[in-house]
Amino acid sequence: MKISLRSASAQYLFAFLLGVTIAATFASASRASTTSGASTPTSPPDALVTRGRYLVEKVGMCADCHSPRNEKGGFIHERWLSGSPLGFAPTVPMPWIPFAPPIAGLPTMTDAQAISFLQDGKRPDGSTPLPPMPAFRFNAEDARAVTAYLKSLKS
Repeated sequence: MKISLRSASAQYLFAFLLGVTIAATFASASRASTTSGASTPTSPPDALVTRGRYLVEKVGMCADCHSPRNEKGGFIHERWLSGSPLGFAPTVPMPWIPFAPPIAGLPTMTDAQAISFLQDGKRPDGSTPLPPMPAFRFNAEDARAVTAYLKSLKS
């Protein structure tokens, strides 16, 4: 089967699927070296923070892009969610950001801004993030949980 990558939507889909595949490969390789205390919140965990941690680490898998890795591909836990160059890039020209910004502590957003961003995919200035960042559409409760967890981490 021959697939044409001439349309922008086909190029975006291809790059996204390639990125997901590569990220999943890195995640699988590094999970064996992940320690349980790597992303311990600085405040005592409550139900909201615990739910947010689950969503960030197991559903959104934010660390795959937002956490730097060592030479063996394992996460550098001291820099958890502190931003990182991406280990992959599109193979066709398209809008792309080569560096995932820090999200530990949410240094660039207030709680309300972060919750809104996680619900509608738009930054406080109205812009949307470039690929490979997906536009999340969390419900209000999950957006609050993700925000609570990220805010609980040291920035």
